[in-house]
Amino acid sequence: MAGIVERIKRFAGSPQGRRATEQVRRAAADPRRRAQAQRMLGRLRGGRRR
Repeated sequence: MAGIVERIKRFAGSPQGRRATEQVRRAAADPRRRAQAQRMLGRLRGGRRR
């Protein structure tokens, strides 16, 4: 498990990781994107309900 954490840390510190982090921050600041993410998380947490 420590190997995965190390790989994530290395990626986060790389130029690609910083770019990805900035994209996520911009998307999180947009109210429409935030609502979209909340809906998606709700579906993932709740599973399919009919």
